[in-house]
Amino acid sequence: MSNTLLVYYSLSAVFACYYVYLMLRYAKDWQALPSLKIPTDFEPHTHISVLVPARNEAQHIENCLRSILAQTYPKHLFEIILIDDHSSDNTVALANALESAQIRVLSLSECFKNNASTSEVHNSFKKLGIKEAIKVAKGELLVCTDADCIVNPEWLRHFAYVYEQKNAKFIAAPVNFYQEQSTLERFQSLDFVGMMGITGAGIHGRYMNMCNGANLAYPREAFEAVGGFDGIDHLASGDDMLLMQKIARHYKEGIFFLKTPQATVFTHAKSTWTTFVQQRVRWASKSTVYPEHRVTFDLAMVFFFCCNIVLSLCLIPFVGYSLFLIQLLLKSIIDFYFLNIMARYFNRSDLMQSFFSAQLLHILYIVVVGTKSNITKEYEWKGRRVK
Repeated sequence: MSNTLLVYYSLSAVFACYYVYLMLRYAKDWQALPSLKIPTDFEPHTHISVLVPARNEAQHIENCLRSILAQTYPKHLFEIILIDDHSSDNTVALANALESAQIRVLSLSECFKNNASTSEVHNSFKKLGIKEAIKVAKGELLVCTDADCIVNPEWLRHFAYVYEQKNAKFIAAPVNFYQEQSTLERFQSLDFVGMMGITGAGIHGRYMNMCNGANLAYPREAFEAVGGFDGIDHLASGDDMLLMQKIARHYKEGIFFLKTPQATVFTHAKSTWTTFVQQRVRWASKSTVYPEHRVTFDLAMVFFFCCNIVLSLCLIPFVGYSLFLIQLLLKSIIDFYFLNIMARYFNRSDLMQSFFSAQLLHILYIVVVGTKSNITKEYEWKGRRVK
């Protein structure tokens, strides 16, 4: 065996072993994370502002707002601020048509119509909108979701409970896809239940802080204490994880994950490969600036392992098929174990029927998106070309 081949086999073993270790640790820490159960006699007293950034969301905004208005949370204790990011459709008209005193519309075009300096931060309108909404918000706890999501009636009660009982400074919660229509959408759903497990496990184990901007909360006090988005406001993304990691550096024991299906928000998966890749490149574009280097390292090791599998496939004419089959089998076994735990928890065992096709798509997506996001940080989102 040549030295080059020996090095390749050694690196392959390192990547495979680390991947198996990661999945086993995530599974262990997820199962160790207690499910949240609110006492029936819990009476919340926290004033909440729900922040909903929206840009051309006429197709979804009515369902989103109706699901928030249907909360079991006391009506006098929460408001909804719809942050309109220069929508050119009837998003705002549909929100106003609900005629709810709990809904306020904050128009970014009105906020900054006389301020040309906003052109300097055109990459980060979402963070800009959230920052402006916080200035006028009445609540002490800020809960964020997206305009294409629907929420459970008990959603706000769970955030308030953890905030009041644990003195939480940042709360992450699950996001699931639903109403899948294609193999691509089912793949995304299965991938996402796995991501929720990784998120909950990392937070519970205090070794990795991840979240999704469609379902999170933090008190105004914590946002202001860390300077809000200062230092990350030039980045197009990062209103979720980068802010979370800023807060985690100041309040190490103040980060929590809501492990309960009742705190889950639901949204639709991307229906085409183009929109899916653009979304994931947007998410991956900030991975190199995470202040928590453990997150970056783990993401890099998963990327290298998937690249290694693809390379082993390409090298079959030269080194045989054994290495490729061993790598694929190891990844499939450990992924099936972990994803089955997660799918069962979220009552989505049906997704496991798509596991084998999803497995191949996962390897391809990690390699393509990981490579693309490191070559270029440009992508198109919501009709904007972002750098």
